[in-house]
Amino acid sequence: MIDLVLNGEQITVDVSPDMPILWVLRDILELTGTKYGCGLGVCGSCTVLLDGKPVRSCVVPVSTAQNKQLTSIEGVAGLNSNIQKAWEELNVPQCGYCQPGQVVSALALLNEKPDPSDKDIDDAMSGNICRCGTYVRIRKAIHLAASMENQSPNTEEL
Repeated sequence: MIDLVLNGEQITVDVSPDMPILWVLRDILELTGTKYGCGLGVCGSCTVLLDGKPVRSCVVPVSTAQNKQLTSIEGVAGLNSNIQKAWEELNVPQCGYCQPGQVVSALALLNEKPDPSDKDIDDAMSGNICRCGTYVRIRKAIHLAASMENQSPNTEEL
């Protein structure tokens, strides 16, 4: 039995400790937003957050997540909906397959650097491959999400 905190909810799964997080999410918990890409941890499609840090769920055993905060793409909206708003506004996805991993990696970046430079974005996102080549739109969306976060509320509306 493995105890997890998944997307803010305490759960227990009865799986082998060496089962990759990806397969626990997809096959056991039926959360299919996290995608299988390469199975080697190099494409980034399967990226999830483990205690706020991006990890490749296809190569990380579920035992590593025991009693830690695990965030899949399904939990991102509750943490930062501006990322998803920016992705939609700029029509980032083409085929969309890599986008869950891209969005999760962007969340980790913005949590660490709320106002990232182009270099910060390029460095943080370098492990996420997009076969459609939407990198320019991804970078713009991260900047847009950051600007949404950094906007102060209009006191006239309060």
